[in-house]
Amino acid sequence: MRVFVIRLKRWYLIVLLLLAFVSLVPQLREPLILSVTSRGRLVPIYAVKTREKRLAISFDATWGTELTDEILAILDSHGIKTTFFLAGYWVDKHPDYVAKIAGQGHEIGNHSYSHPHMNTLSEQGIHYELQKNADLIRDLTGQKTSLFRPPFGEYNNQVISIAGSLGYHTIQWSVDSLDWKNLTSSQIYDRVMDQVQPGSIVLFHNAAPGTPGAIRRLIPDLLAKGYEIVPISALLHQGDFYIDHAGIQHPGKGGRSG
Repeated sequence: MRVFVIRLKRWYLIVLLLLAFVSLVPQLREPLILSVTSRGRLVPIYAVKTREKRLAISFDATWGTELTDEILAILDSHGIKTTFFLAGYWVDKHPDYVAKIAGQGHEIGNHSYSHPHMNTLSEQGIHYELQKNADLIRDLTGQKTSLFRPPFGEYNNQVISIAGSLGYHTIQWSVDSLDWKNLTSSQIYDRVMDQVQPGSIVLFHNAAPGTPGAIRRLIPDLLAKGYEIVPISALLHQGDFYIDHAGIQHPGKGGRSG
């Protein structure tokens, strides 16, 4: 028992000496700190911190075109420009609508080519999904896409990193209209109006039955409340910014956190 106690004391003394040595040599601590922070979680942009009453509404296009003309007419009647995230297979199938959306001055975002679960793809697979769709959109519209919305809202560090290396901001949403659940126009309207605030990014779909009726009411009511409705790129802070753990983009040099 006595031998065990002596050995325990020796180990305790060794540990104390090591801790004291590390505390006296800061440069030995730095690699440890860097290795911890480098494993942080990257976060996309869900909304923007702003004092201005500005927000963005966006439309994902992955199926159908039947309601797209009506949506475009409503937006045009109010002089509103928004962001349409187009899936590549939709672009392939409906090039005329891609040209029409761009021709009316709307921003086009990249929603991948085949709408896969991006987290399951390799680095090469992610790159392919983004680049193939970007090339299609550029050839049809002349627009160079700079915004990427991951299918199903799924992402990981690799997805965000590769998108960033290709020049993309990865964009989510802070207000889900749930129009994809086939809610009524009134349900969509109530849901969005209850949640919007300055800096919100609202998610709609171009083929959801309740969407045209909802935005027909939402747009004038938001304008009446003093909101300016802009494309997502016009809502984002340019230059120095950081994204907090909740996905809110802030101006300044806080650094990307997650």
